[in-house]
Amino acid sequence: MLTVRQTRLAWLLVLPTLLVVVLVAGYPLAQVFYYSFFKADIAFVERPEFVGFENYLFLLRDPDFRVAFWNTLKFTFWSVSLETILGLAIALIVHSNFKGRGLVRTAILIPWAIPTVVSAKMWQWMLNDIYGVVNVIGTKLGILSTKVAFLANPNLVLPAIIAVDVWKTTPFMALLLLAGLQLIPSDIYEAADIDGASKWQQFWTLTLPLLTPALVVALIFRTLDALRVFDVIFVMTGVNTATKSLAVYNRQTLIDFQDLGYGSAISVAILIIIMIFVVLYMRFVGGVGRHD
Repeated sequence: MLTVRQTRLAWLLVLPTLLVVVLVAGYPLAQVFYYSFFKADIAFVERPEFVGFENYLFLLRDPDFRVAFWNTLKFTFWSVSLETILGLAIALIVHSNFKGRGLVRTAILIPWAIPTVVSAKMWQWMLNDIYGVVNVIGTKLGILSTKVAFLANPNLVLPAIIAVDVWKTTPFMALLLLAGLQLIPSDIYEAADIDGASKWQQFWTLTLPLLTPALVVALIFRTLDALRVFDVIFVMTGVNTATKSLAVYNRQTLIDFQDLGYGSAISVAILIIIMIFVVLYMRFVGGVGRHD
């Protein structure tokens, strides 16, 4: 138990950081909440008109918001699911002993190390239907019967962006899961080998249960990041109905339409959605952490 003096010292040490967080994040967040109850144009922000919950009521009826919401959920579900499966597979491979393991570990981090804007522009060029390398190689190998406009086809553009995000972020998932694997004691596998357990049985009865806390942390990080996705979508397709996420729609409302009031309401809605996912995940983490 901490003494009163130790508790006071702890608060004194933390206080400067808390003040910085309040100044940097607290004030802008309060401004967002404030303007969400007003009808305000960026050009005339000094004369806002109080409208109460009108922005939020319109948000519930807004078809563009619903489209952006479902696009965001689809992007989040597929990208996080694929990144988790592939990341776990890569982590298991690089965790095993083989020649050149260090080089492989370094190489898999290259996609993650590339800035998102750079990788998005790179894939935008590669997926081009005229000169893109994906279409050129695909047609030469017979994989594609004809060149495909991945980023112009409403049915293919979102899967294409999800594929780019999976390529970019899977190394991050692999890195987090690899850290979790390295915390598992090796002697339990030696005992399992002595008992005659197969590698598949060891994975399901030992590796996966012991890796669950790290897996949940990785899921939290990636899910919250995916819910706020902006850069890869905006760089590759701009404001496109087939791919428009909540963050892209928020940017369109604030910058293109200069609607500060409704844009602030969208920002608050994004914050609430993220908080709901945080609460659900934290309850799940609490359940995982219990060993009664």
